Amino acid sequence: MKTTKLTKVASVGLAISMLSGLAACNGGAAQTSEITTLPSQIETSASEEKVPYEFGLGKTFKAEKPVTYTMFFSDASWYPYVETWKTEGIFKEIEKRTNVTLDLKSYDSNDYMDQITLDIQAGNAAYIIPKIYDDSKFVDGGAIVPISDYVKYMPNYTEFYNKYDLSKDIQTITRSNGKYYKLPGMKEKNLINYSFVIRKDIWDKAGVDVVALQKTWTWDQFRDALKKVKAYMVSQKMCTEKDYIWSDLWCGTESGKGSGGNLLGVMAATYDCNAGWNIGNGMRYNKEQDKFIFSPTTDAYKEFLKVANSFIKEGLLDPETFTQDDNTATSKYYNGKTAIMSVNQGQFASYEENMTKQLGEGKYENYVLTLPVGVNNYSSVDPARLENGVMISKKALDDLGEAGFIQMLRFVDWLFYSHEAYDLTKWGVKDVHYTEDANGRKTLKDGFCCSGLGYGNNKEKTLTDIRLQWGYAGGNFWYGGTIAEMSDNLIPPVQDYINRDLADRTGLPLPPAIFPTPDQNEQINTIATPLISNVNAWTLKFVTGQADIEKQWDEYKKSCEGLNQKGLEDLYAELYKKT
Repeated sequence: MKTTKLTKVASVGLAISMLSGLAACNGGAAQTSEITTLPSQIETSASEEKVPYEFGLGKTFKAEKPVTYTMFFSDASWYPYVETWKTEGIFKEIEKRTNVTLDLKSYDSNDYMDQITLDIQAGNAAYIIPKIYDDSKFVDGGAIVPISDYVKYMPNYTEFYNKYDLSKDIQTITRSNGKYYKLPGMKEKNLINYSFVIRKDIWDKAGVDVVALQKTWTWDQFRDALKKVKAYMVSQKMCTEKDYIWSDLWCGTESGKGSGGNLLGVMAATYDCNAGWNIGNGMRYNKEQDKFIFSPTTDAYKEFLKVANSFIKEGLLDPETFTQDDNTATSKYYNGKTAIMSVNQGQFASYEENMTKQLGEGKYENYVLTLPVGVNNYSSVDPARLENGVMISKKALDDLGEAGFIQMLRFVDWLFYSHEAYDLTKWGVKDVHYTEDANGRKTLKDGFCCSGLGYGNNKEKTLTDIRLQWGYAGGNFWYGGTIAEMSDNLIPPVQDYINRDLADRTGLPLPPAIFPTPDQNEQINTIATPLISNVNAWTLKFVTGQADIEKQWDEYKKSCEGLNQKGLEDLYAELYKKT
């Protein structure tokens, strides 16, 4: 195959927002109600004949002759693809090790799902399709290979699946025909990502011992702590009584998309409910009742709304949180106008870098909190140990033939599931870009930084960012991994809050898997789309005080009933009964 240049396609719109959000798998490639249990162990199929490439556990995939595979590429505007990625960076190193050239068709990350959907539907799919969160709209047309039929040819994938017992997790993406169509990123164990960062120096001066409180604190105790912090800030003329000390990001029109985003998502999870980024279609398995329920109309959801609203009612949380852009929120925190904000693993270093610019080195202290407790002690991490993943197009099978297709799968197996490729795509080249000690701890070498790994640049901006310059630590690769791999870049403050979450919170159990047929999946989405739009609108009105939770709760519930909430619950009851 002839190597072609990377094609850069301009952004034309927003990415599609999917509302499938099933607690288990959805859709299917065949109209069937047959339920198939995935094997707890996958037996690999080794080729008895000599093949024109080297592969296997602990081995680098290497084709005897140069080969080119097409791949879609999600190009992030904050670290855009540049030619050095191909001439001397990640793609050059992949080619050097494997004899494989990746012919990229690149789309802006904002439009990635829209654009690849059009390509796939038009018969122009790339062979390798990474960065897929929801594959439900692709599987029914026959353009995507049921990859579960072929994982036996992938030794790295099967080794991880077998070693960490991923069968029940993979069951959550399995279709009604017993097959799955996406190679997911798999995790040994989930690590918490989203929490809140605080100005600990201010909290300490306010007399709030957050380290002592956070292990068992409730949202009410958390609110009381914030009130003490605000009182201190007012007394020091850092703000006035009319000001808010919490004005969050990832919740406004830009990131929250009208759902309340991260803040309502993590808060609702502690009340065993779906909201914000995690709203999905609202359905959630209730272990005590042994059935799936529509969580946004439960008493627990009402309690969550009252608690969320209380932060605004008490003058702590800025209602503009749910409309403002992310830059507005972060600038308030960087300038010391607020004392708390959402954070994830990758952002902490960026916060530190920006606050040093704004406030000066040593004039602040950031600390990541353990999230408060609602009606349970669950962590807010997703119970399924899966990440976004990779689809393989039927076009690859048609063009390459079975033998060539299996060869490509073994390259994909190395690229996305081998420990060697994980380290390469995340850290770069060992002893060139990073070093590794006897305990496996990796450190960037002098002269380098990487915002994607939490290593910010210095004040003089003299360090070379290995992501910007060469494409390492990008979002198209290294999904999931072992605990050691996922945490090998974590700076001490981030590692500390992950360790606290593991120690002090319980992992949410996996819900039972259900298997809608394509027709049932269409029914679910037909009901869920207007229903969830209604839930999101009411939720924001309740939280911001535009609607009265006590007086208008019944009105809200009736509006959900009028949008066929019961039909959605009945569909889930029927599906769960079959399992």
